Amino acid sequence: MKTTNKTLLATVLAVMLAAPSAWAGITAAEADKLGKELTPVGAERAANKDGSIPVWDGGLSKPPAGWTPAQGYVDPFPGDKVLFTITGQNAEQYKDKLAPGELALLKKYPNYKIPVYQTRRTAAYPKEVTDKAREQASKVALKGAALTDLGGSHIPFPIPKTGLEAISNHLTRYIGGGFDRTYDWFPVRANGDFYRVGFRELRVSDENFDQHTPNQQFSFLGFFTAPATLQGTVYLVHESIDQVKEPRQAWIYNAGQRRVRRAPDLAYDNISDGTEAMRVTDQYDAYNGAPDRYDWKLVGKKEMYVPYNAYKLSDKKLKYADIIQKNTVNADLMRYELHRVWVVEATLKPGQKHVYAKRTFYLDEDSWGVLEEDAYDGQGQLWRVGIHPMIQFYDALTPWYRANIWHDLSNGNYLLSTLDNEVKTPWKFGVKGNWADFQPDALRRAGTK
Repeated sequence: MKTTNKTLLATVLAVMLAAPSAWAGITAAEADKLGKELTPVGAERAANKDGSIPVWDGGLSKPPAGWTPAQGYVDPFPGDKVLFTITGQNAEQYKDKLAPGELALLKKYPNYKIPVYQTRRTAAYPKEVTDKAREQASKVALKGAALTDLGGSHIPFPIPKTGLEAISNHLTRYIGGGFDRTYDWFPVRANGDFYRVGFRELRVSDENFDQHTPNQQFSFLGFFTAPATLQGTVYLVHESIDQVKEPRQAWIYNAGQRRVRRAPDLAYDNISDGTEAMRVTDQYDAYNGAPDRYDWKLVGKKEMYVPYNAYKLSDKKLKYADIIQKNTVNADLMRYELHRVWVVEATLKPGQKHVYAKRTFYLDEDSWGVLEEDAYDGQGQLWRVGIHPMIQFYDALTPWYRANIWHDLSNGNYLLSTLDNEVKTPWKFGVKGNWADFQPDALRRAGTK
């Protein structure tokens, strides 16, 4: 009997060690909560205890009356007033609802302020997106640090059990199926000086292409339009679902050399061109790419003041000089609200390399977008702070960023991105693509000089 038990134990251990680390999503019973006590994407539908976070009632699903895309995204709540403002002087009384990065910025800059408004849960997705999320919720699985086939879902883990599941929702979330947008970003030095970098990007999800490609999540074309030193440079990215099985493929067209080359370093902590080293590649869209260099921990959910419904930043009457100030964006144009967020910690794995040894992400429960990031250096010091104000793009049923801001606490610089106040071309969602136009041999034709 002892020999039999030992043999059985040895067999079980061998199978456990040989099997890949994999876990599925949620049970059918849990999935049945979606659209009932939970929203279709897994958020708590109910209000919080004192009602300062209201019930989710479907979100903002249509534009204001008479709206046209040429107007930009006008504020649907023009009558809302500031409830109170958090400053360096009163931050202590609100610290339990602020991220360490926000507290550091309030302490460092006298003109850094957090205006708090009434909470409006505007996030909403198309019904086909939420239906697919519910259908696939008990089927999608993670295998190690890799997603398996999403089955068409953009929200694979609406009830996350791990940090990796939560951040996967951010990585795969719906952004209109495809988009074509032109915007500007600005490296802002500590003395207040800044310059403009112009950029156009075209991103198409696999379902919006004329042909399906296995293991393909989306493809991306990025065009620099300014300054002259970068104008004509074009990026091409093929983003896979399982990035362990098939890592991201990237190419770059160099306008000066007039040639296309592979860009294997367009990932992780590679410095992004035109950012003066204030943003690395995996901080585009707040966070992107393969998550395999980090161990991910789901800390839990909490109520926090986060940048939300920042429609004032969309005002086409504003000039960039009205928005950009020394040390920070003009606080009068920001809007913060109390929302429930998932807190996820990423700790660099032993033997792996990245400029950030630890990162904390704060994910909106209603949209799965990362609203804030605290990034720490190898000595455990808070180094950079990501602030990502979101709005509901009401014509596209897409909650996404109105701006992306990265503060460098070590030198007083910051990077402000994704503004289009002085851009005339409206953003387009629902864009479809031809697979042939997203191939390396098409890059040269896409170059502008």
